[in-house]
Amino acid sequence: MEDYIRRFRAKATKARQAQSRIKALERMERIAAAHVDTPFSFAFRDAPPAPDPLLQIEDGAVGYGDKTVLEHITLTLRPGERVGLLGRNGAGKSTLIKLLAHELRLASGHRLEGKGLATGYFAQHQLETLRPDESALQHMVRLDSQIREQELRDYLGGFDFRGDGVGGTSTPATTPCGPFSGGEKSRLALALLIWQKPNLLLLDEPTNHLDLEMRHALTMALQDYEGAMVLVSHDRALLRTTCDRFLLVDDGRIQPFDGDLDDYRDWLAARRAEITATVACPGQAADKATRKADRAQAAADRQARLMARRPLMKEIEQIDKRLAVWNREKGEIEVRLADSALYTGQQAGEVPMLNKRLAELAQHIEEAELRWLELHETLETIPAN
Repeated sequence: MEDYIRRFRAKATKARQAQSRIKALERMERIAAAHVDTPFSFAFRDAPPAPDPLLQIEDGAVGYGDKTVLEHITLTLRPGERVGLLGRNGAGKSTLIKLLAHELRLASGHRLEGKGLATGYFAQHQLETLRPDESALQHMVRLDSQIREQELRDYLGGFDFRGDGVGGTSTPATTPCGPFSGGEKSRLALALLIWQKPNLLLLDEPTNHLDLEMRHALTMALQDYEGAMVLVSHDRALLRTTCDRFLLVDDGRIQPFDGDLDDYRDWLAARRAEITATVACPGQAADKATRKADRAQAAADRQARLMARRPLMKEIEQIDKRLAVWNREKGEIEVRLADSALYTGQQAGEVPMLNKRLAELAQHIEEAELRWLELHETLETIPAN
């Protein structure tokens, strides 16, 4: 991060990202003690030479069946780029990742892949492709049978798959992965992906199910990764510390986002205000045909709309209450973590727990805010009168 700041602080096109990293670095320095004893230590292997460009899409459209999710997609990915995708839940971020990973095909437009493109794709649904009757070591042997077993064991140790299950707290490397937790399966899937030396990483919520120490190890590994990357994540710390530029996915379109995550937070707030204003004046969006309906039918329609709006309004009220509680708790934890006295004496043992809770609260708040927007967008389609 310090190298990035030195290189790009004075460059106009990178200044915002450099400033964002300065803020992130200040926060990391305060919580560094929480990661001293992390059991995870791994790095990306050297990827093959990357073509330039890696991948191009021109005037593309993609969707599911007859439903178009994204259109007019024009995107060029170059070696070493680190792109974060921003946008509300359901806007199409995962759809775009699937398109880049070739899990979805273009409904229209053109796709051009550079010769030598090696894609590594991670998404939660891929955990289902793990063989439940095989161990982490067996998965690695199946992936690369030419490598000595001890080298594969050493590599898996960086993801805390160690030994044969006799003592210790690590996940045994020789135990079938069927009973693994979501976090253990995610670690194994990441280990398999990294071993394949991709020069383009496509990551869709890679930190889901991962604990704080593994999130930190992944963040550090991604900072050193020299290939290109496209990332979807609710983990703002991961986005802030690993991405050089952002794309906004909204209203079925993709466009560059000129700013950092603080600017995106402001954009979300403005979007929320816009939706609230629209909901407050539903008559502007009312269908003219509805207003011309006879009075009896209009009364029935109003009753139906009232019944449809009621549970949405109730959920919004509940979210507002939860957000107030979570934001208050988050603020209290941040105050404690900012106190240098916390890191000395008997209280130092609380730091990992506080950081873990802070990460949980940040994710809860992010998800709740996005759900708040979705509910208001739904309300917008159901006039109050």
